[in-house]
Amino acid sequence: MKRMTKYCITAMVPSLVLAGFFLYQHSFRKAEAPRQLEYLPVARTSTFELVPAAVAGETGPTAGAVTKQKKQQAILFDFSGETVGAAPKSFTAAVGNWIIGKDGDNTVLVVDGRKWERGVASAGLADKARALYGKRYAEFLDNVTAYAYYPFAVAGDIENFTNGTITVKFKSIAGRIDQGAGILFDLKPNGDYYALRANPLENNLVLWRYKQGRRSSASWVRNVNTPSRQWHTLKLTVEGRVVKGYVNGRQYLSYQLPAPVGGRVGLWTKADSVVYFDDYRVIPR
Repeated sequence: MKRMTKYCITAMVPSLVLAGFFLYQHSFRKAEAPRQLEYLPVARTSTFELVPAAVAGETGPTAGAVTKQKKQQAILFDFSGETVGAAPKSFTAAVGNWIIGKDGDNTVLVVDGRKWERGVASAGLADKARALYGKRYAEFLDNVTAYAYYPFAVAGDIENFTNGTITVKFKSIAGRIDQGAGILFDLKPNGDYYALRANPLENNLVLWRYKQGRRSSASWVRNVNTPSRQWHTLKLTVEGRVVKGYVNGRQYLSYQLPAPVGGRVGLWTKADSVVYFDDYRVIPR
């Protein structure tokens, strides 16, 4: 009887160890990110995988992504002709994971911060910097890679915005650290810039200044509500040194800069933000 009991206990030990390991794996290991991202069409097969942005961006040019309106001297980026699941053609991703996605039937530009890593620039940044700034690309590259803390993408076809209006529609989807959605402007070859951004998690509108690797707030307005998972309109106007910020048609911010602006423009966000952008419109004066 004792031999039988000893045999049973000995036989049960491996099973208990295996059961304990299985429980640990499923209870305590870090949850894996979902294979199917919500802003992409539902996969037809179980083998679907997201095409890496750096590879997808090598496809041919798309039509209809940029519309130029000569009467108003405006440039509209509506992303309608871009390839869903690919890197954007009309914007150059400098920092972060930017990809073309879907919101219902609408084609949008998405920044997906779920894979965000502090200080990591976008793939192929050297070639992108060369396309943006030519011979001065090395200066831009050095500064962006050294201080790549905030995801941003640069609009194409706009080399020097000095005065005028920039508007964009945005819809913050997710982000535990941040859900920032901003308009980037006055981007210099050395990587300095300004950004006007709204944030559903903080309910504010802030004009940020990024200079020599340091971010500081130039103007801060509280009680600006932009609830998540709803579309909002962010608007920036520049007249000389005066910058004004609007949300959903209402002016909240006015600030006088120390010097006139001049440089490239784009989109700005922060950390793990997941945000949809659409109808980025630039009307220069």
